[in-house]
Amino acid sequence: MKMMEGGVTAAQGFVAGGIHCGVRKNKSKPDLAMIYSEKPCTAAAVYTRNLVKGAPILVTQKNLADGTAKAVICNSGNANTCNADGVEKAEAMCQLTAKALGIAPQDVVVASTGVIGQVLPLEPIQEGIPELVKTLSPEGSLAAATAIMTTDTIPKEAAAQVEIGGKTVTLGGISKGSGMIHPNMATMLCFVTTDCAITPEMLDKAIHQVTEKTFNMISIDGDTSTNDTFAILANGAAGNETIAAPGPDYDAFVEALEAVCRQLSKLMAGDGEGATKLLVCQVEGAADPETAKVVAKSVICSTLFKAAMFGADANWGRVLCAIGYSGAAVDVHKIDVSFRSAKGQVDVCQNGAGIPFSEEKASEVLGEKEIDILVHLHMGQEQAEAYGCDLTYDYVKINGDYRT
Repeated sequence: MKMMEGGVTAAQGFVAGGIHCGVRKNKSKPDLAMIYSEKPCTAAAVYTRNLVKGAPILVTQKNLADGTAKAVICNSGNANTCNADGVEKAEAMCQLTAKALGIAPQDVVVASTGVIGQVLPLEPIQEGIPELVKTLSPEGSLAAATAIMTTDTIPKEAAAQVEIGGKTVTLGGISKGSGMIHPNMATMLCFVTTDCAITPEMLDKAIHQVTEKTFNMISIDGDTSTNDTFAILANGAAGNETIAAPGPDYDAFVEALEAVCRQLSKLMAGDGEGATKLLVCQVEGAADPETAKVVAKSVICSTLFKAAMFGADANWGRVLCAIGYSGAAVDVHKIDVSFRSAKGQVDVCQNGAGIPFSEEKASEVLGEKEIDILVHLHMGQEQAEAYGCDLTYDYVKINGDYRT
């Protein structure tokens, strides 16, 4: 398996595009994205666990009930949530997309992101979809990635290739998400495409398996969005023997999917609203996988620790504090903690107690853009990673007037 350049058009047979249609008042920001495969695709998705779900999720769940799809349509700037006509508008987006592409409305994945509770204007989408279809191309992934952004500062793409059954299989994805990110479900918005031949059942198994290790391990602000959707389309263009059961081919596919999703997870965590640093908590030596996940996520979610990272303050006590209230069964007298970045590594805690370290060196290590928080529990062999960011003044500024 190897990482490569590209996004949702890296795999054979997929085209994409993004335009400004008018949902957003700011004409410099694109707000409508599309992904399309002429070949029919097996498809699967996971969604938010928030009881308040955006109308596009309800429509997409219905459309993917048969495990197939051919296109994705997504608008930004308005989340189409908590509106009396939300389902009607989401279904209309599917119908408009289907008409423009010459496919069935049931073959469309629909998504929406932006402000909650404002009525989605359908007119600009209706006028924009035919124009959007004209822009679809094998080089259109970046345009689509840009069109689904809200408060993101950078578009997010990732791709990987892997040999399956003697064939080269490619997977690529785009995602968005800077705030309201504490999924415990899937992700903010993520669309992955692949030319792998795989059954809907195995694709569904893979997407749930990978989600638990990647997107469910992100937290930026503790809020779970209402519109989170992670969908994957597989058109089989690579020509591999269809993956229909667990085995080496399935494992290779999952490895590549996990690599793509991990890269997107890091891009989203590092681009958290107002963030200046990507935080990666790596937990080792856990007695079981769940303990490792709970500990890593608790550290990443700590508001006090996130603030300390913003200030490059090696306040390792906040790491132990977060572990202590996580609910995980650990021996606090065995825990080691270190901080690591491109500037080196500084050990700050051994056996649950502080050790002498250079504050100057620690400040230098924590001044980098990507910081690893290394936690060793010395209770077993399991490990996990969680992804987050620092907490800055700008987070409050961004969210203080987000709606207006």
